[in-house]
Amino acid sequence: MIFKVTYLSNGLKVKGYLGVPNNFKVSKEEIAGLFGNLPVCEVAKSIVSNQIKIRQSHLPALIYCRGGIGHFGRVKPSWVEAFANHGYIVFAPCYRGHEGGEGQDRFGGADCEDVHAAFRLIESFPFVDKEKISIMGFSRGSINATRTAIEMPSTNKLILWGGVSSLSQTYEERVDLRRMLKRVIGGTPTKIPLAYQERSPIDLASRIRCPVLIMHGQADTQVSVRHGLSMYERLRILSKKTSLHLYEGYGHHLPYVIHNEAINRMFSWIDATN
Repeated sequence: MIFKVTYLSNGLKVKGYLGVPNNFKVSKEEIAGLFGNLPVCEVAKSIVSNQIKIRQSHLPALIYCRGGIGHFGRVKPSWVEAFANHGYIVFAPCYRGHEGGEGQDRFGGADCEDVHAAFRLIESFPFVDKEKISIMGFSRGSINATRTAIEMPSTNKLILWGGVSSLSQTYEERVDLRRMLKRVIGGTPTKIPLAYQERSPIDLASRIRCPVLIMHGQADTQVSVRHGLSMYERLRILSKKTSLHLYEGYGHHLPYVIHNEAINRMFSWIDATN
């Protein structure tokens, strides 16, 4: 069951997707009440019979931080559904300025508040276990996920899937993204290095308190596997709890069967005792 919702972030009305496991029962009206009666739209409905009333439950949650910018890399409802059906409440911020939301995406800048706000909101849900809220960042979403895990010390676990670890490295590797990065961030890594460092998980690694899983395709041409390997090594040097799942021969997006296997491995890691 998936809802597209509107919520507040720094006074802006932004959009997101909320996923509920199919074996749980919740009405559109109940969901609207959780969001201060801001607009809620049911995107996908469960056909499972004998559902459990969600308010009688205490479920773990996952915040899914999408990649890309604009229409490129937008939230994938199929991912929300797959994550939710591992028994998790899933929230996927669209980031400000997208899918009808107010404001402007700053590629891991002020838009990180959209994820912080989502975390605080999920913590308030009566059917969510506050001690089991994890965050997954895909591609560029690793920036938003890492900054939120640092801002929210109660984060259970952090997953960086095909994630950017150094934005200045992205600037060097992805010539096709340089114009966008200069426009959104305000300049080049040489001119404004701090703005790039603030958005780079590898430069923030020392501030991460929760266990971290790195997932990366070894043939990734959009975000080089060097990002994942460098982040993993930095975390190990800092004596942080970290694990690495590499997918040999695969790129940024995994084939259907491998993708589902990766999701299963990810949740096995999340569900494991620290």
